[in-house]
Amino acid sequence: MAIPRIRAAVLALHWQVNVIRPEGFFGPMLAGPVAASGVVPRAVDFHAAAAAAELPVIFTRFTIPVGEGALVRNTGFMRSVGAAQTEFRPESSGSQLITEMAGQPSATYDNQKLSGLAGNALADWLTERGVDTLLLTGVATNLTVEQTARHATDLGFTVHPVADCVTAADPAAHEAALANLELVTAGCLTATEAIDLVRN
Repeated sequence: MAIPRIRAAVLALHWQVNVIRPEGFFGPMLAGPVAASGVVPRAVDFHAAAAAAELPVIFTRFTIPVGEGALVRNTGFMRSVGAAQTEFRPESSGSQLITEMAGQPSATYDNQKLSGLAGNALADWLTERGVDTLLLTGVATNLTVEQTARHATDLGFTVHPVADCVTAADPAAHEAALANLELVTAGCLTATEAIDLVRN
């Protein structure tokens, strides 16, 4: 099975300071597990390989503009970020992509939803360019990655989470999310498998 290069794109989800770094809003929960997993250098290398194969590498950021944008405080998660919204302003340090990935995006889309495809024009951007297959990286596996994968599948995209380029705060939650994703997507791939399929 090959993935037609001109119809594939990488979605890189929430690789921002607030999620990845100790000083970020979610740092106390995620920074340690992210660092221990080694996911950042693997994802950096995968994004670079995908770009070299001429795939778009699209980043999403969770941000909250003045006025709250499309934020709906309908879960504990959204209430907590809403209460700390100045830390999620688009220009805030916490909203910036981590240094290792700052030069990697083909484009960047912001939203106030857990799915990277909700509340922005990203799905339309992809469809207009004939993209029908998405390779997902990001943090956390059981949050934005799983939510985006399910959403994208419902929108008609073929979705492959890149299993060694995602992680979560808890290894058990990560593994459970990957097991769920095997059922609700076209299946998880490793970074090597994904690049090989695109190149063939």
